[in-house]
Amino acid sequence: MTLTQIGPSHFLVVAALLFGIGALGALLRRNALTLLMSVELMLNAANVVFLGYGKQYGAAGAHAIAFFVMAIAAAEAAVGLAILLGVFRTRQTVEMDELDALRDET
Repeated sequence: MTLTQIGPSHFLVVAALLFGIGALGALLRRNALTLLMSVELMLNAANVVFLGYGKQYGAAGAHAIAFFVMAIAAAEAAVGLAILLGVFRTRQTVEMDELDALRDET
């Protein structure tokens, strides 16, 4: 049994699967928490591509870009969850179909 090296095509396949799952989750689900998790999956897919090509070409810049993408993802999650918490306190739901910020239902 021989072990093969992991090449850039393997990274691209994993990233495509992650991005596809994230895109399907963002398009098909109506829960805002699921939408945030789907966006996180898509950002992680971008990180996998950056790190795969960084490994192939020996570019340290890919690691720096991936670090910044993780920082942006963490900030997006924190702000998104804070907004959802505020919306849930006023509307008692996090379903995207029932949220309409332009209409005041008082």
